[in-house]
Amino acid sequence: MEIIYCESIGSTQTYLKEQIAKRDLKAPIALCAQSQTKGVGSRGSSWIGVDGNLFFSFALFKESLPQDLPLQSASIYFSYLFKEVLANFGSQVLLKWPNDFYIQNKKIGGTVTHLVSDTIVCGIGLNLVFVDEAFGKLDIDVSKEALFESYFKGIKNCPSWKDVFSKYSVEFDSNRRLNTHHREKKISLESAILNEDGSLTIDGERVLSLR
Repeated sequence: MEIIYCESIGSTQTYLKEQIAKRDLKAPIALCAQSQTKGVGSRGSSWIGVDGNLFFSFALFKESLPQDLPLQSASIYFSYLFKEVLANFGSQVLLKWPNDFYIQNKKIGGTVTHLVSDTIVCGIGLNLVFVDEAFGKLDIDVSKEALFESYFKGIKNCPSWKDVFSKYSVEFDSNRRLNTHHREKKISLESAILNEDGSLTIDGERVLSLR
């Protein structure tokens, strides 16, 4: 995978989506920035772009993904693979459904995924340094280059959704104390049912993991 590095950008996700749509760039490719000024978080919210944190987006052709991967759960898939990389380096990071990284009770990052024509564009932001009291940061010291090398190697090997989901379902059950959001409301995961396609059933309603 080609990796492009830049000092500062509005949003790696926005830029890569635009360039893929115009066909000025094509998958497989990744864009990594030292800082962001207009980072994008879940549900269209902003993500604070403090210098020194991790900001990157990557694009893959849809046909290169596992055939059994439900596209609406792509954020779960890519988030869990990144969580495994962090855990292999010694982190105690948690993955909250569907796309948020936590250390204990504080969010440290997250994943957003979009489909642009025949290409999946995924963006990941992670706090490596302190932002403010509302957020946490990664609990280990590891270089960005080491994270990229391990993560993109794992993506290249492309494990099946079935394999990822079997491990993620254990993660989900152990993190039910955390809340998620649906229709701009905070909802509990305590009684949620995790379905095999990555969606949830909450009070009889199916909730998709669209992030």
